[in-house]
Amino acid sequence: MESCIRLSPALRCTGRALSTSAAGRRQRALAAEEAAQEQTTRKNFEDVQKERQIQARHSVLIGCPPKINESKFLRFLSQHGKVANHFFFNSNSTNAVVEFVDTQSIDSLLAATKIPTDEEACVVPFKSRFIKIKAKDLDPHLVKFCPQSSTSLSDLIEKLCTAENIENQAHILLEELQLTEESIRLRYLVSTLISDIATAYFPEATVSLYGSSVNSFGKMGCDLDLFLDLESLKGPRSGKAGGGFSTEFWMRRVSSRRAAQQKILSVIGECLDGFGPGCTEIQKILNARCPLVRFTHQPAGLPCDLTADNRIALTSSELLYIYGNLDSRVRALVFTLRSWARVHGITSSIPGHWITNFSLTMMILFFLQKRTPPVIPTLDQLKSLAGKKDKCIIEGNDCTFVRDLNRVKPSANTEPLDTLLIEFLEFYGKFDFKSDCIDIRKGTVKNKPESSPLYIQNPFEQTLNISKNVNQSQVHRFVDLAQESAFILQDRMSQSSSKSNKPWGLAAILLSSSPETSATNKKKKKVEARERIVSLLESLRNKSNSDKTDIKQDAEHGAL
Repeated sequence: MESCIRLSPALRCTGRALSTSAAGRRQRALAAEEAAQEQTTRKNFEDVQKERQIQARHSVLIGCPPKINESKFLRFLSQHGKVANHFFFNSNSTNAVVEFVDTQSIDSLLAATKIPTDEEACVVPFKSRFIKIKAKDLDPHLVKFCPQSSTSLSDLIEKLCTAENIENQAHILLEELQLTEESIRLRYLVSTLISDIATAYFPEATVSLYGSSVNSFGKMGCDLDLFLDLESLKGPRSGKAGGGFSTEFWMRRVSSRRAAQQKILSVIGECLDGFGPGCTEIQKILNARCPLVRFTHQPAGLPCDLTADNRIALTSSELLYIYGNLDSRVRALVFTLRSWARVHGITSSIPGHWITNFSLTMMILFFLQKRTPPVIPTLDQLKSLAGKKDKCIIEGNDCTFVRDLNRVKPSANTEPLDTLLIEFLEFYGKFDFKSDCIDIRKGTVKNKPESSPLYIQNPFEQTLNISKNVNQSQVHRFVDLAQESAFILQDRMSQSSSKSNKPWGLAAILLSSSPETSATNKKKKKVEARERIVSLLESLRNKSNSDKTDIKQDAEHGAL
């Protein structure tokens, strides 16, 4: 099988278990050299999107027999054209993503593909780039599947305990949890399959990815957030004008932009339900503040959310991508702290009063802006570097910042990851949440404009608090856990697997309890369980309001 190359090699793990300190030094030197090389070749967000979209448009999704001979499979496909890349994955069934060099090869393959016949039921004759192959005497063999889910916590802990130091542990976490090259390709392919359906009604519309799939902080198994962009339909036409006449399309009028979005998403939802290959569990959630269609792409194993004209979400994704690619420590720190928060119930996949991944990421970025010297610039500093092409106003909100990564100077901060991790925990362990708010635009502590337990200012819609859902007990839990984890890390910073059989470093703080605090944690667990039950019941009682808040937050920030 052909190998795949990641977008940012310098951001990959700098090494797993290192047997000696000399090996560790060599590995870190190599990582530094790769990072320096990456500094001059890193790609901007827009360029990455274009490159990935081209790959996706050259690709097909193929349902395969449970066992298939890979070489004969490729030989069969090569009749239609040269195969540039391919991989197999298993999501309740065997599937393959195949990228051809030319799109004409896809046309040839689809021309030779027949519509299935079913004696017991009728089929909807909708043709797409999701097809099925039947094997006839292909000498079946098991193929190697690319993983589509993260490593289990127990396996992750075991790997962490074999690392040389906390910095290596953080890179192991990043390597094990981040989206793989294959998962990224699959996500873009699914987006183009959905685009093919949407453009049947709106030919010039596009479907783009936003959120965790593209912002460089996506974890294996995360949702796929899709954005139906209708702006290109509204642009000015260069048609010839003559005789004082102008022409325009005759269209239905609706009462508001929101009503238009609801009608459009309702139609696409019906299309997905009626003839979207592989699309199941379709829900049209049109009365939320940000209307959306929620569904599952079953072959890909991906829960999907489709919104319309949600341009701030796309801009937020680009901003996070920039921060994640300015310094390799940013992603490693975010993945580490997100894992820590999820294991301890600070964040949750269940809607409620917990801190979201987006809010936690804003807290991490704010902390990195507060270092001396800063690890990353503030949003206002990125705005000051912007050129004319970077100017962006969305619904009256200033979303301007520099898009060219190479115009941002590397940070002079050289603090290692273990130091940054402990300092983060100590920073928020003593942060004055009662009076202060978090703002990555200015990067300075200022008084909260309202009395929410946790106030994190939306970087673009500056009158909004992105953490308004968080209650006081959750803030207390976060502070207590930060203080406890900082103590554990400081106490064991010099330990390694060669000195102790006990979990150490990140492995220690990822465990649900530690020997030193087992009695305290048992009491905490009972209290936390009661709090979670109360929060869940409260969420259920206020489902309509909760849906509006949580769906809006997921839609706008991509449910990191």
